[in-house]
Amino acid sequence: MAESELMDDQYKTLESPAEGIFKDKGSRFIAHALPAGSLDEVRQQLESLKRKYHDARHHCYAYRLGEPPYDFRYNDDGEPSGTAGKPVYGQIQSFGLTNLLIVVTRYFGGIKLGTGGLIQAYRAAARDAITNGNIIIKNWMISLKVSHEYACMNDVMRTLKEENARILKQEFISEPIILLEIRKGKKAEIIQKLKSIEKVEVSVI
Repeated sequence: MAESELMDDQYKTLESPAEGIFKDKGSRFIAHALPAGSLDEVRQQLESLKRKYHDARHHCYAYRLGEPPYDFRYNDDGEPSGTAGKPVYGQIQSFGLTNLLIVVTRYFGGIKLGTGGLIQAYRAAARDAITNGNIIIKNWMISLKVSHEYACMNDVMRTLKEENARILKQEFISEPIILLEIRKGKKAEIIQKLKSIEKVEVSVI
């Protein structure tokens, strides 16, 4: 399914981490494609791989997060400019993925590959990791806070059940408060239904 064919609140990513490898003239390019939902996750996973392959010469990477305009970055980590991070990022674009980090670790084999050879190697390693993974379609989600009087409890809970909302947390203090998660595309519809119930307040978190 092409990126343009996805619904407005859907995106493509990998279901779980995947690995790929490319070899050329003694050099090994080990690629890790890792789902990541935040910049903190990107940093943690990158640092973890650097520790694991601490004896490697380069750890080139690219990531894309969120919705358009994406939060993205690519890094050559000492390789000639444009020969590593950019071709890795190009594969993320080519497959229409987001919320993904790809790190390609290089062990130098003693023979220089040249600009074209490096671009091909990093591109091939990244592509191998992606194709070895399982691409899935996920929904963008948003969180809502719903507060209501106890008398409205049944109506509120029935509406949430009908809309397949996922309840994250419930509090019962002076009045019940529910924190829930819904598909982004159903935001307006669900808020309207909840607000149609008397003495119910809804806000986006």
